[in-house]
Parts: sequence; C-alpha cells; structure tokens
Amino acid sequence: MIEKINYRQLNGLDLAYLGDAAYETYIRQHLLALGITKPAKLQHTAKEYVSAKAHAALYNLMVAENMLTDEEEEFFRRGRNAKSHTKAKNTDTVTYRISTGFEAMIGYLHASEQIERLEELIVWIFEQVENGRTRDNGTTTH
Repeated sequence: MIEKINYRQLNGLDLAYLGDAAYETYIRQHLLALGITKPAKLQHTAKEYVSAKAHAALYNLMVAENMLTDEEEEFFRRGRNAKSHTKAKNTDTVTYRISTGFEAMIGYLHASEQIERLEELIVWIFEQVENGRTRDNGTTTH
C-alpha cells in the first residue's frame, strides 16, 4: 500500500524533492513516447524541460497567462522561499529559487493527488517547450 503524505506539513524543500521526481517521470515518459531512445539525445532533450531556467520560464509563462490557483501560488512560494543549503548550479540564485518553487508546486499537486490538474499543467508544459516558448524567458523575477 502506498502511504498518503500530509502535504500541508511538508516544508518547501520536501515538496520540491517530491515534485522533482514526479515531474522528471512525466518528462521521461513523454520523451520515450516521442520515440527518442538514444541516451545522449534523451539527456539533451530533457534539459529543455527540467533545467532551472526551463522551470523559471514555465512558471513565468503560467503567471503571465494567469493559470495558477491561489493554492498553487501558495505552495510555489513555500518552495521559492525555503532556505536551501545547496548552491545554484549553472544558474543564478533567483532562477534557482523560482525553479525550487516550481518543483514544490508540482510536489504539492502530486502529494495532494490532484492528478487531473497536474496532468493538465504537464500537457501545457509539453506544448510550451515544444513551441520554443521557454527559451530566454527563465530569468524574469516574480
């Protein structure tokens, strides 16, 4: 039996940890479904979806399109504002924090079992990345 998680008691970094894993699974499944099977190509293509810059760009697009509920924004902020003991890799601190917030929001949707809403956002994410909307859009602060 899979244990339920009391997501409301998790801190932002715990939610981001969970969200990172859930999001990565969706991305990997999608890339394989597209017929990408070579490891190097999978790794390269996945970066367009899973990098901190991509997360920040996607979040900024969601905000610009007024897509997020108040509760989703609350859990985003919980992740963004969490005190991380790790340093940003290959990006600036602001982008890294937005990325952590994005992952926390995904973790919240996963842990609260809002799978229909999560998959609605995931499908939207696929469209944004594949239409090139995330390029050079990830460093805007919100």
